[in-house]
Amino acid sequence: MAAMLLAALDQTIVATAMPTIGLDLGDAAHLPWIVTAYLLASTAVTPLYGKLSDIHGRRVMLLIAIAVFSLGSLACALAPTMIALAFARAIQGIGGGGLIALSQTILADIMTPRERAGYQVYIAGVFATASVAGPLLGGVLSQHLHWSLIFWINLPIGFLAFWLTNDKLKLLPRHGRRHRLDYAGALLLVVSSTTLLLALSRGGVQDPWLSAPVLGLLGAALVFGGAFVARLLTAREPLIPTAVLANRIVACATLAACFAMGTFIGLTIYVPIFLEGVVGLSASQSGLALVPLMIGTVTGATLSGRSMLYFRHYKRVPLAMMVGSLVACLTLAVYGRDLPFWLMEVALAFLSIGLGTILPLSTITIQNAVAPDQLGIATAAMNFFRSLGGALIVALFGTLVLGAAAGQTGADIAGLLRGADPALLAGAFRAVFVAACLCLLMALAFLALLEERPLGERPK
Repeated sequence: MAAMLLAALDQTIVATAMPTIGLDLGDAAHLPWIVTAYLLASTAVTPLYGKLSDIHGRRVMLLIAIAVFSLGSLACALAPTMIALAFARAIQGIGGGGLIALSQTILADIMTPRERAGYQVYIAGVFATASVAGPLLGGVLSQHLHWSLIFWINLPIGFLAFWLTNDKLKLLPRHGRRHRLDYAGALLLVVSSTTLLLALSRGGVQDPWLSAPVLGLLGAALVFGGAFVARLLTAREPLIPTAVLANRIVACATLAACFAMGTFIGLTIYVPIFLEGVVGLSASQSGLALVPLMIGTVTGATLSGRSMLYFRHYKRVPLAMMVGSLVACLTLAVYGRDLPFWLMEVALAFLSIGLGTILPLSTITIQNAVAPDQLGIATAAMNFFRSLGGALIVALFGTLVLGAAAGQTGADIAGLLRGADPALLAGAFRAVFVAACLCLLMALAFLALLEERPLGERPK
């Protein structure tokens, strides 16, 4: 959980410090690369960590992930320019890509699925701490001290995680089956996912969707993605075993998590714009108003984990909560800014509670459905596809907001808030909430199709 805290805190602490970083380094034009560089690197390497941990063991790979993340944090803190900071963030992402997936896999190595369900309350506590403390620390440290402290703070946490990991995880069980790394498949996966994420990050924001750079990146992603699929079908031991991908439980749980996590990430990015540009709140007020959305996922994850601990039919609580999420999202889509503020907050809370229930359920059911020697790659593959799904849905929401409200592609969020007509912006967000409803419906459908296999008693 110390390793998880490193990754979770990094996801929340950087955003509030970005304006200060742009002013201090005098290069606001390249500011989005602080987020994009980390996202590209961490997403692309996640399956590699999973496969390598199946080959060399969890402890070694988690130590490498913590060390690389900490070195990247040091480089970020010392970066003199925005370009140097972006490269340092990429290094940090190479380490960060293994932290959450490997932590989840280690829990699967040492605990039964029911025990893992019980530990969801502690894991949810880690993400709740990061959700609340991250934005607060990022704002306070960058405004009153120096923005580099948001990266320096990772070093003591990283040291603690490294010390705990190096000692205690020597007791981890090792699974005897030998594996080999498919280097060609790994390269194709990294290139295809990187080009796709670059296209999604640029399309509709830096360049129009039909511009040559975006179409070129999408074409490259399609070509390299096709080559990766062909490699999966022909390699002696592919990077992601076809048995894992063909497993119905893995497929349904991963797709449910993709739509749920993508909807959550998209809403956390764009709901503040709705609160400021449509409802009329200030930046600080919108930050406080976002708390129910952030805390709701933690509440949902806790409810889901506890239900798996006590109930044989552990899908019933997530299914009921997801229906509640769909109703809440429909309410926001139909009434929008006409809702009383307190009811809007209740709707955001119920929306995120349902999303939160899917996250532990998907992880535990996938780990319960695969062989012990495939735990690493199965868990990492789920996190990888969940990140890609999130990127796709964020791009969809961004296109709806920036395109419909601003009336043109290439508009930025700051300009949108300054110049957009609130009524026009309200119409754009009605489309966003309708799209979120469709994503929730897809998550609910895959959750309903998920086989409710009894949870195993003891890892073998």
